Formats: sequence, structure tokens, C-alpha cells
Amino acid sequence: MIFFYILYMIPGVNPKMLKQAMKKMGMKQEDIDASEVIIKCSDKEIVIRNPQVARINMMGQENFQISGDVEERSLESFTEDDVETVMEQTGKSEEEVRQALEETNGDLAEAILKLKEN
Repeated sequence: MIFFYILYMIPGVNPKMLKQAMKKMGMKQEDIDASEVIIKCSDKEIVIRNPQVARINMMGQENFQISGDVEERSLESFTEDDVETVMEQTGKSEEEVRQALEETNGDLAEAILKLKEN
């Protein structure tokens, strides 16, 4: 991938010479056939679909270059509006409602029924 990037950015470079130069600098590139890349953060996941992934080893240090269609996903299975709705329906505290929503994987009806039982 980096090889093709350099070829694109510097027209007229001989591909064979470029490979030799990369080898002399201790650079090794391996393309990885990946179907999806997921980066997990504390509050979200970054999902890269149709990725082009290259593992680049440069003087013993390993790096990954990833490009593709990027999408971000929230880790919570419910929204603030969901919390407010359940609070209004049950009269319970925000903490109790959040706990019930987490236990029911964001199922509002199930969380309301669970909280009304208590």
C-alpha cells in the first residue's frame, strides 16, 4: 500500500528501484486480506468496512495502515431519550433506569416492566 502511495505521489519512479530502496531502509510491507476492522474505544467502536490493510515493518517497528469505509457505533444500546421515557413511565431514578436498560440490552418495554415490579 505504501509502495503504491509513493508511486502515485512521485511519478516516474521505477517500481523495482523503489522496492530495493524500501528493502535497504529495512521496510517490509505485507497486505492483509481483511473483511472488517474494528477499533474499540471506551465509549464507541470505529468500524472500517471494505478495508485495505497493510502491515508495515520498518526497522523492527510494526505499523498498520488502514483505509476503507468508516462508521462509528456507540457502545450503549439505548439513548438519553430512552432513559427519560423509562423514567417518566416508572418514576424511578436515572441510575435505576440506566441499570435496568443495561440489563435488558436497551429493551424499553422490558425495562419498564422490570422497574414497575419493584
